[in-house]
Amino acid sequence: MSAGTPAAIAVGFTHALRHAGLAVPTRCTHTYAEALGTIGLGTRHDVYWAGRTTLVHRPEDIELYDETFDRYFHSNRRADTETADVLRVELVTDRDDDGNSGEGADHTITLRWSNAETLRHKDFADYTRDELHDAHRLMAEMRFTGDRHRSLRRTASRRPTTVPDVRRTVRAAMRSGGEPISRHHRRRATRLRRLVLLLDVSGSMEPYARALLRFVQAAVAGRQRVEAFAIGTRLTRVTRELGARDPDAALAAATDRVHDWSGGTRLGPCLRAFNDEWGIRGMARGATVVVLSDGWDRGDPEQLAEEMQRLQRVAHRVVWVNPLKTTPGYAPLARGMAAALPFVDDFVEGHSIDALEQLAAVVAGTVHSPPQAGATRP
Repeated sequence: MSAGTPAAIAVGFTHALRHAGLAVPTRCTHTYAEALGTIGLGTRHDVYWAGRTTLVHRPEDIELYDETFDRYFHSNRRADTETADVLRVELVTDRDDDGNSGEGADHTITLRWSNAETLRHKDFADYTRDELHDAHRLMAEMRFTGDRHRSLRRTASRRPTTVPDVRRTVRAAMRSGGEPISRHHRRRATRLRRLVLLLDVSGSMEPYARALLRFVQAAVAGRQRVEAFAIGTRLTRVTRELGARDPDAALAAATDRVHDWSGGTRLGPCLRAFNDEWGIRGMARGATVVVLSDGWDRGDPEQLAEEMQRLQRVAHRVVWVNPLKTTPGYAPLARGMAAALPFVDDFVEGHSIDALEQLAAVVAGTVHSPPQAGATRP
């Protein structure tokens, strides 16, 4: 079995799972570390099942988990590499007057924890410039799988269905002397559901907007069928700018295109412009729509509520990401937030890397976070 502390192994392995495309919340990393600390690291079998029971929540993820486990724990050298970048913390307890530890007590505990894991919990508003740069690299590793839906197009099926594939059946018969020995069928194809991201770039969002813009850029560059807009005093489409191969160039191009960066907020008119020009016409229809905003709005809350209702009627799901939601004692009292919340399917935080990983899981459909109050879909 690979060498290392339970915490180091848990951090390294869950990082590998995230990189492979499996959304693992940070709380599951802690649970896995606690499980390893309880059962020990004696056998590969124990380490496997500790992770299988704490990190995998869907049957379809088992295969990906198994592949990543085999690859990660292939040799001791890999685990040693994963634990190289650590933080060391000493826990000092009561000592005798001569400086010796009491009998049977282990007073110095070395805690190994990756710098990346520490950064995942930190609020974006408290980041230094270097930490923001490191966070950008972590966002680039996120995988935006998204859920799929059945399209009108049909494709070849390996299993019998009610729809015959006449062309393939005839071709197979021609290869066997005209006898239809093999019968082929067709099925409804599945398609990645469109993802639409609306990022509030107003002045109240300044501590978070640049970090969230990098998240939006990673989503645009990381998967197909993603659209991105900036909302402030006007609506600006930035999908093309954020699709550049170079992330830094993409962010610079998007920032240059948004002329009302750090300005006022008019959520209602911006959503109306989106619904009228893009959303209702087709872009939002059947899509997962994510609004990243603190909900502070200078406009008419009734107009915002009306446009949110229009949006929810055509979208598959509406997700609202509020970086202030993590504030102790937070309540959605801002006029804009209170007006929008009844038409939100998922209400999540957006203040840290860990929160954005949770958001990726919500977008993928593996996790749901409904608001405490609000409309629910039939």
